[in-house]
Amino acid sequence: MAEPAAAAEKGTVPVAEGEVSVAAPAIASVDIPVVEAASGSLEDLARQASTCRLCSLADTRTNVVFGVGNPQADIVFIGEAPGRDEDIKGEPFVGRAGQLLDRMLTAIGMDREQVYIMNTIKCRPPNNRDPRVDEVQACNLWFEQQLELLQPKLICLLGRVAAQTVLETDSPLGSLRGRWHDYQGIPAWVTYHPAYLLRSPQQKQKSWQDLQALLSRHREIRG
Repeated sequence: MAEPAAAAEKGTVPVAEGEVSVAAPAIASVDIPVVEAASGSLEDLARQASTCRLCSLADTRTNVVFGVGNPQADIVFIGEAPGRDEDIKGEPFVGRAGQLLDRMLTAIGMDREQVYIMNTIKCRPPNNRDPRVDEVQACNLWFEQQLELLQPKLICLLGRVAAQTVLETDSPLGSLRGRWHDYQGIPAWVTYHPAYLLRSPQQKQKSWQDLQALLSRHREIRG
């Protein structure tokens, strides 16, 4: 699952547009223990998630990687899962892919203090493999509460696996890009994962077009 040329960060296995992709794990019905809902703040939810043992990733993680950014942000960027650097630091997108994401945000006049960044699951899968169905389902408890507390106006899904997981589809990235989707009433936009762009810089122009479309929609919403 990790980018071959960038094993230190979390990325998606590059699948070119038009190729047949392997579906990300859909959110399936898996029995998990009942956990009391968050009491109303991201801090409370993060504290609860920090001791989560709902799946076997708790046995191999270093840190739970909850999220970072502005809790009142209009836009939430969602990646797939933490990588090695994120697992060590406990913060999403801190490796080379994270540095590229920072530059992408700067290019559209934003930074980490203006958006919120998170992943579909909170713990690093061993060797950066794809998250399993039971792991996605267990972490969905935190994922849904986190988005409910954030109440973003827009979601940007970074990469094939994040997009397929959140949108519950096996469609390839190429067919998911370039059109708006809906996640529980929130407009969702799909673009390339920064780690993929590190390996395939020729796709940066398309990524720039994606970001411009996201920014345009944001301006429309803000009036």
